[in-house]
Amino acid sequence: VQLQASGGGLVQPGGSLRLSCKASGFTLDHYVISWFRQAPGKEREWVSCIRGNDGTTYYSDSVKGRFSDSKDNANNMAYLQMNNLRPEDTAVYYCTAELACYRDVESFDHWGQGTQVTVSS
Repeated sequence: VQLQASGGGLVQPGGSLRLSCKASGFTLDHYVISWFRQAPGKEREWVSCIRGNDGTTYYSDSVKGRFSDSKDNANNMAYLQMNNLRPEDTAVYYCTAELACYRDVESFDHWGQGTQVTVSS
């Protein structure tokens, strides 16, 4: 099982980015893809998840209404569209996968290399 997040970068407040998560070694439509982020000096926190079978999504209160999950089962890809970005969204973003939308880091065994998102003017 491998997961690789990409698409991060530097963006001004109010801007947008789309992160990609490439999954390999498993079939995405059988799993839930979750996004976490970790800011400097802080614990890794849950951001969102999307069910592989039906596309149901869940979001943390801090990103609800600004971030949106999507997936492409045919290509085993998941995406996190981030709009109206704020400086407090600055973090390394990770995607991971499990059979349910767990919100605690300890429930996940597979973490790929994250992608840095920096929101600054």
